[in-house]
Order: sequence, then structure tokens, then C-alpha cells
Amino acid sequence: MSGISLTAPYLDTDAGQLSFTLGRPAREALAVRELTVGGLEVQLRLLGASHQVFAGPVRETVACLPGVDGGLPESAAQDFDDWAYRFSARVRRLDAAEFSEQVARIRALADGHPQALYGIFPGSPEAITALTVDADGTGLSWRTWHTYPQSRQIVATQTRLEAR
Repeated sequence: MSGISLTAPYLDTDAGQLSFTLGRPAREALAVRELTVGGLEVQLRLLGASHQVFAGPVRETVACLPGVDGGLPESAAQDFDDWAYRFSARVRRLDAAEFSEQVARIRALADGHPQALYGIFPGSPEAITALTVDADGTGLSWRTWHTYPQSRQIVATQTRLEAR
């Protein structure tokens, strides 16, 4: 899937503004992709303030949220009835050449992935949010990337939702 050129500016301008929450209602989305993956309904949502993924019992939000302090946990875990949920996040600051190289790699990965959604924010072709989701025999995994050209930061998250 090729990237969607978004017309709205992104609202999170630094990785430190992002927060992680579970169970939040749907926020206004700039783009949504609905899929059935591994027998579960999955909704990938691009926000002006980053992303939401709804999969089975999970409502994951990584975004700049009013009234919620920024800062992503390195990891988080929660059980949902018959599901085990695991989340991890990593923030990297890169030099200009490496940042451009990594953004190109993320875009190519999302372009070639059958279950992806990514948006390119106005002002820079390197300002993107990308999401991919995959299934295997026991559950789902999804990955997201949020890029910040002004600070050359890339936030990468990885989530696993596994049947217990």
C-alpha cells in the first residue's frame, strides 16, 4: 500500500509528547484501514496526534493526548480475558543521513506490506506515521513508526496480542 498524503498537520511534534493508553474511545482519524487478520477485526487508525490500533479486545492509543503526560513506557503488558497483550516502544535519535535512510526503509516496508497503513504529513516527505499488522497461529503482532524530521527521532512500537 502506498502512503497517503495527509492534508492535516501532525499534532505531536516530538517523541516526548507521545503517551500510551489502553481502552480509549476512537479519536478523530485522518485515515482508517479496516482488516480481518487472523480471524480478528482490526482497525488501523492514523491520527493527527499519531495512531490507534483496535484489535479484538484491545484499543491501543499512542498519541499526544490532552491531559495525559507524554512519555512512552519501554514495555507494558495486560491480560484481556483469553488474550495476553504485550507492548514495547523505542525512541531513537539519528544523524540526518541515517534518519533519511531509516524513513525510506519504513516507507518501502509499508509500501510492500499487504496489511499496512501509512500517512505522509505536510511539510516533509520524512514526516510519517506507519502501521503494519501480521497474524500467525496464536495471535497478532503489529508495528508502528512515528518519524520526526525536525528532531530526527523515530519512535518504533511493537505489540503482540496472543491467545492464551
